Amino acid sequence: MILNGNERGNAKELARHLLNMRDNDHVELHDLRGFVSDDLHGALLEAEAISMGTRCVNHLFSLSLNPPEYADVPDETFEKAIESIEAGLGLQGQPRAIVFHEKAGRRHAHAVWSRIDSEDMKAINISFYKRRLTGISKQLFLENGWPLPEGLQDFRKRDPLKFSLHEWQQAKRTGLDAKETKALLRECWNASDTRQSFEVALREKGFWLAQGDKRSYVAIDWRGEVYSLSRAAGVKKNELTARLGDMRELLSVEETKAYIGGQLTPKIKEWAQEAETRAKQLRLSITFQCEQAVQRQRGERDALRKKQEERWKIEEKARASRTPRGIRGLWGWITGKNRKIREINEAEIRQAKARDQIEKHVLIRQQIAERRRLQRTADRVRKHLQHTLYGLAADMALAIMMGRVPEAAQRKQENGKRQKDRRRSRDQGPDFEQNK
Repeated sequence: MILNGNERGNAKELARHLLNMRDNDHVELHDLRGFVSDDLHGALLEAEAISMGTRCVNHLFSLSLNPPEYADVPDETFEKAIESIEAGLGLQGQPRAIVFHEKAGRRHAHAVWSRIDSEDMKAINISFYKRRLTGISKQLFLENGWPLPEGLQDFRKRDPLKFSLHEWQQAKRTGLDAKETKALLRECWNASDTRQSFEVALREKGFWLAQGDKRSYVAIDWRGEVYSLSRAAGVKKNELTARLGDMRELLSVEETKAYIGGQLTPKIKEWAQEAETRAKQLRLSITFQCEQAVQRQRGERDALRKKQEERWKIEEKARASRTPRGIRGLWGWITGKNRKIREINEAEIRQAKARDQIEKHVLIRQQIAERRRLQRTADRVRKHLQHTLYGLAADMALAIMMGRVPEAAQRKQENGKRQKDRRRSRDQGPDFEQNK
């Protein structure tokens, strides 16, 4: 499992994130330990209240556990991993919450501990926790028989295209993939050896070179989105300066945006808007299918939960009726019959819990398999959209340089309009009024 942990505060915000149903298909509060409250918001606020008796600001330790995409991981494996992490970080016995998330056919877990030792009213010091988590992560991959990722084999082979929260939010705005955008900018950097050749490579992909607001080199697309070249290309500022020269010779971000905006004629804007609208409609179609499947799956899980609760009540009533009361109960206590009945009831409770857990896991596995099949279709649509939008960016750069829509793109647009008109006329049928 890939483990990502950090010390943090702001319990309210963390609880909101962990229970976020908008960005996750399914959210399940799996376990609460060591809290008076029985809900996550109350539990984390309880931990925050206790921390106010100390000087600790980051009173929580938050951890995400991400198994490989292909792995079918039961709850017991997650629990065992969390126990191992807890021991490795010195958090045994601390108040803890476990939450499961499912999204796009993948299931992962979040664990949150309070760092405050309530007896000594001191925060537990977790030194070098990133190094410790890396070691535990390797151990979990080996124990479960999963191939070890290159980044864990050698830290120098870690994914250079990992993106930040800002880049992820930017990708959501533009509809582009953050990793693919970084790969595109890195490709331009690797294919050039001077500022002139780099600018040409950028322009061919739909980007402009500019001087950033924080004394850095940036790339700007036709929408005005700004991309850090240092992060994208994976090079330091000194390397950028050596190849690109004096930054002051470049236009600023605002000047570059103004230049791009000034070159966008109404015809170019209309063409770009139509291309983005078509892409958005295709994206909404597959998103709607995914959302419909998720809503149905949530209903199936609620139905199973209610069925198990009703069955549990009936079984509890039956178990309670076995224990004699009054004089018979006293005699059963003396003879030891009550103890045997209690042992039978406890064995049945364990079997019933195991049965309910198996039923839940079977349903989860079926739903994850269905969601993965749907996600493969969504991924194919996404790749097609990415190809379309990156092609649009290159065409927009060419259009801005030419001052008009390129002929090939214009023909494509006109062909699209003719096809739309033909479909409309076919759907409407013949005009009988004109045929009279």
